[in-house]
Amino acid sequence: MNHSEKVDQDAVLRARTILLESGRPSVARQVEAYRVLSAVSPLTYGPKLVEALVSYGYQPEVRDLPEARLARHAEAVAVARRIDEGDPRRTELLVRALDSYQHGLYALGRRTEGLAVCEEMAAAGRWGFDHGQVQSPMYGHWRLSEVLAEEGRYDEAAEICGKSVDAMRPLTPEDNSFWSVVRWVAALEAAGRQEAAIDAFAELVDITRAEVAADSTALAIQVWQLTHQARMLDTADRRSGAAAARQEALVLLAELDLTGERKSWSNILSWWVTLLALSGRSAEPVPDAQTPGPGFGAPYLDWSTDVRHAYFEGLETLEEQVAALREDPSTPLPELIAQHRRLTVRTAVYREQRHHRILKPLRPVFAEGVALARRLGEPESLREALTDRAMFLVAAMQYGEAYDDFREACELPVR
Repeated sequence: MNHSEKVDQDAVLRARTILLESGRPSVARQVEAYRVLSAVSPLTYGPKLVEALVSYGYQPEVRDLPEARLARHAEAVAVARRIDEGDPRRTELLVRALDSYQHGLYALGRRTEGLAVCEEMAAAGRWGFDHGQVQSPMYGHWRLSEVLAEEGRYDEAAEICGKSVDAMRPLTPEDNSFWSVVRWVAALEAAGRQEAAIDAFAELVDITRAEVAADSTALAIQVWQLTHQARMLDTADRRSGAAAARQEALVLLAELDLTGERKSWSNILSWWVTLLALSGRSAEPVPDAQTPGPGFGAPYLDWSTDVRHAYFEGLETLEEQVAALREDPSTPLPELIAQHRRLTVRTAVYREQRHHRILKPLRPVFAEGVALARRLGEPESLREALTDRAMFLVAAMQYGEAYDDFREACELPVR
């Protein structure tokens, strides 16, 4: 045995000793051990090294060191790519490593590389499905649809989202299909496929209606969906359908006012905020590869880190712009109302990021929207402002006030 072989054996012995230590070794120690052992037994220890490296990239010591975090996840990807194709967990581990890696790339603004990794995730998922390692042909595609939407490639995003929803069919109340369908609806709308978006959202409303009947979801979620459906139908000039959706929501609000939710639910603010943000997309710039924007239809936590930061960093500037418009007597009132609503939406999204308590900080913002609309005196503008405030009050569990606002909105004349 030569010296190098002895050194290797010593390293292997040390690695095995680390894994046999009393108590669970730290992630750093696990990585140290698995690096050595995967070199001599890749079939056994390669997958373990991938898992350890992914966790290693989320450790507190690199939380504020994006390059160091990215390096750990890049190593995880390199190891995952080498996992034997016969390992039944290969697809899952590779996609997991790639997912961590692309998040790091987007956090650093390296979008071209990030997109390539998202495409590799999708290809890995397709391969895994073809080889029986995952159950859905759309496994690994979720991020690709999101980042395409962030760059304004809505037709491509809609195609992926539609295939993902189709892979879930038949959709049932047990599927938790809200997020998949809303992403699809958002992409369809942005791609100009209005009727397809309306049909897809109507299917989601039907599913949620069944969930409400079985007491397996919150009444509030159904109310938010119905009011969003009414917005979509109004935009398509389908006024009778919009009115019917509002009346159904009003009935549910009456129940909430009288008895509250039928059972207690955990924090459901994301359902409200996501639909509110989607309703305000037309006020935001159209994104492209050079100036990406939020993938409306997905919760803000699923937006790419660079996009999310830019969206929230723009809030202060928007506040200043709206304040200047408010102080300028020559500002047309419809322009002030439009910019104030844009500010309201961004503020609501930001507030969800900060805390689940929303009543006190957000009430004045929504109240001003209603006050401005009353000054304008146009029924459509007032209906939108009252609906916005009513849905906020539902989220804040102020059901009596929400019912009063929404009833007034429903009673306004329709042109």
